[in-house]
Amino acid sequence: MTIPAQFNAKETEQKWYDYWMKNKYFHSKPDHRTPYTIVIPPPNVTGVLHMGHMLNNTIQDVLIRRARLKGFNACWVPGTDHASIATEAKVVAKLKAEGINKNDLTREEFLKHAWEWTDKYGGTILEQLKQLGCSCDWDRTKFTMDPDMSASVIKSFVDLYNKGQIYRGYRMVNWDPEAKTTLSDEEVIFEERQGKLYFIKYKIEGSEDFLTVATTRPETIFGDSAICINPNDERHTHLKGKKAIIPISGRIIPIIEDEYVDLEFGTGCLKVTPAHDMNDKTLGEKHNLEIIDIFNEDATLNSFGLHYQGKDRFVVREEISNELETLGAISKIEDHINNVGTSERTKAVIEPRLSDQWFLRMEDLVKPAIKAVLETEEVKLYPSRFNNTYRHWLENIRDWNISRQLWWGQQIPAYFYGNGKEDFVVAESIEEALELAKIKTSNAQLQTSDLTQDADALDTWFSSWLWPMAVFGGILDPENEDFKYYYPTNDLVTGPDILFFWVARMIIAGYEYTGKKPFSNVYLTGLVRDKQRRKMSKSLGNSPGPLGLIEKFGADGVRVGLLLSASAGNDIMFDEELCNQGKGFTNKIWNAFKLIKGWEVSETIPQPESSKVAIEWYEAKLQQTLLAIEDDFEKYRISDALMAIYKLVWDDFCSWFLEMIKPAYQKPIDSVTFSKAIEMLEKNLKLLHPFMPFLTEEIWQIIAERKPEEALIISTWPEMKPFNESLISDFDTTIEVISGIRTIRKDKNIPFKDTIEIRIVNNDKASTYFDSVVTKLGNITSLEYVSEKVEGALSYRVKSNEYFIPITGNIDVEAEISKLTEELNYTKGFLKSVQGKLSNEKFVAGAPEKVLEMECKKEADALAKIATIEQSLASLK
Repeated sequence: MTIPAQFNAKETEQKWYDYWMKNKYFHSKPDHRTPYTIVIPPPNVTGVLHMGHMLNNTIQDVLIRRARLKGFNACWVPGTDHASIATEAKVVAKLKAEGINKNDLTREEFLKHAWEWTDKYGGTILEQLKQLGCSCDWDRTKFTMDPDMSASVIKSFVDLYNKGQIYRGYRMVNWDPEAKTTLSDEEVIFEERQGKLYFIKYKIEGSEDFLTVATTRPETIFGDSAICINPNDERHTHLKGKKAIIPISGRIIPIIEDEYVDLEFGTGCLKVTPAHDMNDKTLGEKHNLEIIDIFNEDATLNSFGLHYQGKDRFVVREEISNELETLGAISKIEDHINNVGTSERTKAVIEPRLSDQWFLRMEDLVKPAIKAVLETEEVKLYPSRFNNTYRHWLENIRDWNISRQLWWGQQIPAYFYGNGKEDFVVAESIEEALELAKIKTSNAQLQTSDLTQDADALDTWFSSWLWPMAVFGGILDPENEDFKYYYPTNDLVTGPDILFFWVARMIIAGYEYTGKKPFSNVYLTGLVRDKQRRKMSKSLGNSPGPLGLIEKFGADGVRVGLLLSASAGNDIMFDEELCNQGKGFTNKIWNAFKLIKGWEVSETIPQPESSKVAIEWYEAKLQQTLLAIEDDFEKYRISDALMAIYKLVWDDFCSWFLEMIKPAYQKPIDSVTFSKAIEMLEKNLKLLHPFMPFLTEEIWQIIAERKPEEALIISTWPEMKPFNESLISDFDTTIEVISGIRTIRKDKNIPFKDTIEIRIVNNDKASTYFDSVVTKLGNITSLEYVSEKVEGALSYRVKSNEYFIPITGNIDVEAEISKLTEELNYTKGFLKSVQGKLSNEKFVAGAPEKVLEMECKKEADALAKIATIEQSLASLK
């Protein structure tokens, strides 16, 4: 067939992806082979592909394709996460645009809209992953809200509740007033923000005196239950046993004493607002104070806020400070930097709020997960520096708030049968709940209509922490064939930002439910940033569209561009030029393939010695690279592995090997060398395939007509064999010899078509094995070893060997002597300036060590160059 002049990425990508899908190469089922399993970190169902996904999924695809080539039963399970907060927010916004208020809908009506949204947008990101070349087992695609996945979550909740690990408590929680739900501590991001410190005057009951309180939140004075002073604070001894009057509301509150109050901060008087601050709540419980919640769920003030009722907390902050100033109740306002908690999802400022929530006890659950990573290393993190982050989180873990005030998600399987807080049962179905309620109440007349299920949904992470088990049915049926075969999985590739949210929790769940680790290795990718080190975001306009990059550079080019700079755990400074480099590599391989296929092959001509030697060298070089990349993959240095293959193909194969075996102009190549060249190319394609699947499959299929069972995707990884290392080191010297010849040809304007002779004084007894290659690539008619220097010849050195090229009539001897004399004088002048520095005691005493090293090297180089020039001049005179 005619090979196209250029590689057509777009046409090729669609063709081979369809072919792979048609032949079910991605599909896995249990068999006699060793499994290699990866589960995808499920992206949000409403999401679209971004640069982080591109990097993460390219790495996973490299691992899975390589495992397939190495003979493993490779299984990559894809899927999406229902993302409670993010998805519900999008659905609410869509409804609002249509004039529909969520609060006017029943749960069932709202969920209908949510499912419609999911069905419409849910598959987008998975389809985009196909364009990247991801070889997921699409038959196994999972969604965290699939019936079996939801059943697994409910079963887990009931099991943990029955073990006493889940409990319901009235606690201070992190409230997201935009999403109108509680968040776990880990979903709160703290930011330093410029705020103000307000010094508010509270009148002391029965006198004209007042005390001053410093607060960052004047709007919360309506929830004050007391003023607290430190009993050891001599400034406030006169306040003991008295009461204070809250400005505006006029409500009277006690002045209490507690050593909790910091003598150094503010005025030494602390307003206590138990409903809106964790520490205040603790103080309130200790002193039996009233709890006054002044906020609605959207952080507007309720009726306790008096004339501010219905207004947003930040609007009230501004307005109440003006009112307090008008009343003379503010002594001063100072600028103040505050650490503010914000919602990871909505970015809203978090409001501490007292609420009935469901919690999972973590103290005992976490112990096996700590041991697995930090003691036995059953689970390894790459890079290992993240062990410290992991240790800090898990050793300081708090009970996990797993309930969310949302409708999109698994509804908590708790059923209330009365009005009391403890009047509930927990069961997997309402029918089971009814039986439990009958027993608990001793009321056999109860019916399902008497039960009301808790309206809250479970935290999304409580669903996804079961992911590696649930995707194989391991929670519902631990004895099923898939689960027993594929679990534990092998590698997990994810970002360090969810090391606690997801990774640690999956490890915890794995040991709780199976007594086994969920995976062996966790490869933590870096964040993709722009050239200015900024995190990529739509708002900054610095995040290129991944599909646009694929369109421009081809999927293989983008994959290579991303991975060339993607060392584990380190952020990537993304530049489109990286993808252009990837595209350039694609073109280089394509052109090398075209070159080989363009040669005429002869069955009769003998194999040249230079070709035989070249093949032996390249086989050794390929084996050396195989050994290196095996080590790289073992240590999850994916970028290093790609770079090693890149250099092998670009430098060793294209730049040297093909030059060494290339037939003379318009001459045929011998069949032995040609078949070896194809064999070497095919081995290269196998190494490249995990990184560049489309290009490699295209070339593989053009090289020869292949049956489906002979496709590159399911071929065999090159076998590792012993190799001759001296061949490689000898050829490195040979490269220097050839480079020396090429330099002389260039400097002396000797065309390559003109043959030359070379004489060698082999002082270091260097190998002569590659002389046939030197002869071919230097276009040499006579290569001889001599014992003495050759007079009247151009010369150069490689190590201690001397190489002489006798002068032919093409060289103007007088002009060459003049040129060398000028170069010699310049180099002597340079040497003199360097030696002047080194003889200056003040310079030597004050210069950094590296600077001195550099100057000494300059001196040595200049001396060597002078010796060479003088030798060349002597031979010319």
